[in-house]
Amino acid sequence: MRIATWNVNSVNARLETVLAWLDEARPDVACFQEIKCVDEKFPAEPFESRGYNLVVHGQKSYNGVALLSKYPLTDVRRGLPGDDTDEQARYLEALVEAETPVRVAAIYLPNGNPVGTEKFAYKLRWFERLQAHARDLLKLEERLALCGDYNVIPEPVDARNPEAWRGDALFQPESRQAFRALLNLGLSDSHELGHEPDGTYTFWDYQAGAWQRDHGIRIDFALLSPQAADAFIGIETWRAARDMDKPSDHVPVVVTLNP
Repeated sequence: MRIATWNVNSVNARLETVLAWLDEARPDVACFQEIKCVDEKFPAEPFESRGYNLVVHGQKSYNGVALLSKYPLTDVRRGLPGDDTDEQARYLEALVEAETPVRVAAIYLPNGNPVGTEKFAYKLRWFERLQAHARDLLKLEERLALCGDYNVIPEPVDARNPEAWRGDALFQPESRQAFRALLNLGLSDSHELGHEPDGTYTFWDYQAGAWQRDHGIRIDFALLSPQAADAFIGIETWRAARDMDKPSDHVPVVVTLNP
């Protein structure tokens, strides 16, 4: 079972790039973030023709998440519990009905910039809601993968140039503490399970030659429940995808679990 997560930065603008990567990597499940389209504008046909079932939780021009699966998707949840007034499309969850079912969520956590504004407060509230929901999901004692763009740099080692991020919402003590609190519920970072080396980044800005100078950060994660961690086989961070034609500023991360 290969589960991918990727902030595609507009599925329609980068459709050929996304499809080319899918054809090469062939994940069983894919979690997309920042699809930047409403549900009816999601280009379903090319994914369905490749054998994927899909569910979408979109939003015009911003945000948006999608789940693709070679297996049936049931028990679908659109939106993160805890705030009925939140209209931003950032959370999508479903049960993947594989040989051993696995519950998968596509997550696009708020950026939070600028620090000191309502955007940062919203980020921290969203983190609190995610913690509460993850706590409930862990009680189910099933395979669970919380995958996505968390918009947090957990440790200095997760940035090529940590000092450049000191004033950014992604690297604030509150953001990092919220991420640690999530892990402390009993989730495992698949990056650590797979012993990926330092300098394994998932995002390089389009500006200031960040890609060419390897000024990357690691902000995309697949967090696993104990049951999923027990089934963990390996992880691949597809750095080469950043060098594809018309790339996203993020690269895919693929986690493999045993059947």
